[in-house]
Amino acid sequence: MQEIAAGIEMMDTRLGGLAGVMSAYLVRGPSPALVETGAETSVDTVREALAGAGIGPGDLAWIVLTHVHLDHCGGAGALAAAFPEATVVVHRRGARHLAEPDRLVAGTAAVHGPRMALYGGLDPTPPERIVAAEDGHRVPVGPGRDLVMIETLGHARHHMSVLDEATGTVLAGDAVGARMGGGGLYPVLPPPDVDIELGVASLDRLARLAPRVLSLAHFGPVPDPEAEIARARELQLRAAEAAREGWRGGGDEAAVGAALARRLPPEELLGTPEALALWERLGWVENNVPGLAAWAARDGAAG
Repeated sequence: MQEIAAGIEMMDTRLGGLAGVMSAYLVRGPSPALVETGAETSVDTVREALAGAGIGPGDLAWIVLTHVHLDHCGGAGALAAAFPEATVVVHRRGARHLAEPDRLVAGTAAVHGPRMALYGGLDPTPPERIVAAEDGHRVPVGPGRDLVMIETLGHARHHMSVLDEATGTVLAGDAVGARMGGGGLYPVLPPPDVDIELGVASLDRLARLAPRVLSLAHFGPVPDPEAEIARARELQLRAAEAAREGWRGGGDEAAVGAALARRLPPEELLGTPEALALWERLGWVENNVPGLAAWAARDGAAG
């Protein structure tokens, strides 16, 4: 566990046994919250980290999810069972997938194929234990400490960042992108419903919050929040240009992928062999291609 701000501790969930890929956060208070659960393959790791932090089965009050992609939410059902006093908070569009996860799991398997073993599945959460959150929903952790759910669409149509007002910390999920393996920032724009315009608007919203600490789900706090949000905005706009160029030129995923490789070369932007190896192991660069192609098709390649 690493303290990233007063009363906020980050753990490595070790997605599929991989270090430095996915983070979750314990926010301390009389009603402590776990932000992100990690994947189903991470449940034992997260439980052990919480136990080591003194959080027993009856202590956890909240499980807060930025969105319902399995690397972020796959442990929700199992951890809700392990911490029976905890209420699960998620965007209103994601709530039904936690209660009835079969469609979500099947869709994820279709995207990730043989890499699905990194994630596992998702046990259902009883509907009565789920709060379908609207933008601005507040999660009370203790006196003077609320977590505020900030709708930051773009990566998904049900994505929320989490603001800890007490410290000015934003836990940004995937809204800003990913930085792993000591490498540079790279956007995470997977299918099925990525939306670049919404993503850029969400980054502008995060910039207006002027977070004192900005932490990415993949992976951890960044050195300069303002600069990182600005960089994320630049990269998303470049990704949009690539998607439009490829769609106009070829009208298929292959053309979009070629344009993305030219405009956002992962070897150059990631910058370290460790980062490139992680992205290749996860397949996330290649998963950006169908996400961006689908967006360009909906967008009509801007005329």
